[in-house]
Amino acid sequence: MLEREDERKEEGCLCASGDLLFLACAGGSNVGQMSNQAAVELAKDGRGKLFCLAGIGAHLDTMIVAARERKLVAIDGCPVQCAKKILDHAGLQAALAVVVTDLGIEKSPKLEVDPADCKRVVEKIKEELRD
Repeated sequence: MLEREDERKEEGCLCASGDLLFLACAGGSNVGQMSNQAAVELAKDGRGKLFCLAGIGAHLDTMIVAARERKLVAIDGCPVQCAKKILDHAGLQAALAVVVTDLGIEKSPKLEVDPADCKRVVEKIKEELRD
C-alpha cells in the first residue's frame, strides 16, 4: 500500500554533511555512470560527501539551503552538463565543474565503467581541488 505524502514521516537526507559536496549526473551512458562512480570513489576516499542532485533539481528548499552553505563539485559525463545546469537553475554555483568527455573519454550508450578511465576522472578532480 502506498502512503500519502502527508502521512509519511519526513526523513532527513543523509548526504548533507561535509564542506565539499559532489553532485554527479549519473546519466544513461558510460560517462554518466562514470561521473557517479568517480563521486562515490572520492567520497569513500574522504575527499567530500555525495549530495543528492535530484533534490536540487526538485527545488527542495532544505537541499538548496544545505548546498548553498558548501563548496560544490559538479561532475558531468558529457558536454550537455546536466549537473551544472541543475545547479545553475537552482541559483547555485559549482566551485568546480568537470566533464568526463573533456578528458578524452568517449561517450557510449553502454553502461559499463572502465576502471582505468574512472581513475583518470578521480585523479583529475583531486588535482583540480589541490589548486
